Amino acid sequence: MALVHLPSSLVSLFPGAPRHVQVEAGSVRELLDRLDDRWPGMRFRLCDAGPVIREHIHVFVDGEMSALGTPLGPGAVVHVITAVSGGQGTEDRGQ
Repeated sequence: MALVHLPSSLVSLFPGAPRHVQVEAGSVRELLDRLDDRWPGMRFRLCDAGPVIREHIHVFVDGEMSALGTPLGPGAVVHVITAVSGGQGTEDRGQ
């Protein structure tokens, strides 16, 4: 059973979805399938065709950046993080 931490920006799109959820899965791919079983459309928000994790989404398993094929051990902790963009980079500020 993996403990999954989801971003508030994602769960706000799925009424009743919690920020933290326990999921039985053997890999990140299976975990996303199980989330989509509970909240249809969630996988689409996290994956592009291919399938691959969307460019602006990062999945960490036990603190390590992961991909769909990453295995989940017993008691794995998974964080789904949305990338933050915008603002000025140093090249825009003349630094």
